[in-house]
Amino acid sequence: MKDVIFDDFQNSVSESLLRHKSILDIITKLQESQSRINRAIAKSATNCGCIKINVEKQKVPNSYESISDLQSLIETHLKGNLCDNCRDVLEKEIGNNLFYLASLCNVLDLNLYDILLKEYDRINTLGKYSLK
Repeated sequence: MKDVIFDDFQNSVSESLLRHKSILDIITKLQESQSRINRAIAKSATNCGCIKINVEKQKVPNSYESISDLQSLIETHLKGNLCDNCRDVLEKEIGNNLFYLASLCNVLDLNLYDILLKEYDRINTLGKYSLK
């Protein structure tokens, strides 16, 4: 059932894209949409203040028992939670990013759901050892 949602989304994107059908338009719009996501996150911290980004060098000890221990040692540098307004803005920007990602898949004759499944399989196979 989920593949139907992905395929329907990808088909809807194909039907909706009118002005920016060139591969160059699509890749630059995808890059721009990623920048807008980054900007929205920065504005959540600097304008709204609902989140704080406390960045410092990751503190990874020289020795640890297992790679699983690293999950508890690595920081996200993020404190707080998005307010409703910032969440709405980010969801809109991520939605735009997905639109242009699906557009890129369409122009290259790739199936977004198949790509998702392959990545899901890689993650499940390698788990923490994929080191992404």
